[in-house]
Amino acid sequence: MRFGFYLPTRGEWANPDALASFAQCGDRLGFSSVMIADHLVFPVRIESKYPYTVDGSFPGHGDAFDQLSLMAFIAAKTERLRLVSSVMILPHRNPLVTAKMLATIDVLSKGRVTVGVGVGWLREEFQALDAPDFDLRGAVSDEYLEIFKKCWTEDPVSHDGEFYSFNEVRCLPHPVQKPHPPIWVGGHSRPALRRAARYGDGWHPVGAIAAVPLPPAEMQGKIDELRRMAERHGRDPQAITISYKAPHYDTSLPVPGTQRKPFTGAPDQIAADVRAYEAVGISELVFDFRAPTVEESLERMGIFAETVMAITA
Repeated sequence: MRFGFYLPTRGEWANPDALASFAQCGDRLGFSSVMIADHLVFPVRIESKYPYTVDGSFPGHGDAFDQLSLMAFIAAKTERLRLVSSVMILPHRNPLVTAKMLATIDVLSKGRVTVGVGVGWLREEFQALDAPDFDLRGAVSDEYLEIFKKCWTEDPVSHDGEFYSFNEVRCLPHPVQKPHPPIWVGGHSRPALRRAARYGDGWHPVGAIAAVPLPPAEMQGKIDELRRMAERHGRDPQAITISYKAPHYDTSLPVPGTQRKPFTGAPDQIAADVRAYEAVGISELVFDFRAPTVEESLERMGIFAETVMAITA
């Protein structure tokens, strides 16, 4: 099992020294990857329903660093961590420019980019950015993934599509990773599974939260479905990585009389949860170590490495 972590970017964390210290701590402790989120703007009034809270309310707002700029910064501050866009909202950016930026970061980081992608949920953000039609975001995202792959593997490259076209351009340098950086598809819906089966090198859902529990048995069913879809596309289903984001890591013991939540409690209990998810085919788990202060967050990450990572090694 590999382990990744969310890079916090708001509040006390919204400064270069704190961001660098957190990423470097994860690098030293043996984590495999760092997740870098994506929002460009936060509309003041939001009617869209957030898919990861029970009531649909969005807990965000505040600072939102540009994802690709932050990936380049973290690349310069670390040596080994994989840099995961988690996830990039594909329709927000020009696909040709995005392909070039990702390839550049892959070269500068010596091949450490993983391209986590999603279609987005915040209609108001699409409108503010004058992005493609929100209701067509799935089809737009599929086409942009095709463009990425062409830009990273062909020279010269052309594309004549429904949403974007260009003819005979050079988009160099190509990424260090061959044939291209891994593409991880976020989301847990059937369209997301179909996208992962067709285009993805990995599937990258969020789970272990009240709105989207995705316990091991349910994950097993979805992984089986993903593999059947991959076979229908003529792909090797075993080659698709499963990376599972489980935000609620908590070492406090449950209140007596209540059911323990996954990835909470004593280290041996959390380690047992890790093994249960590993048994159904998950190869990477991603946790959120954010706490009220930078110091507390670094301490949480260190405790996890010394206990859970050591037990499951």
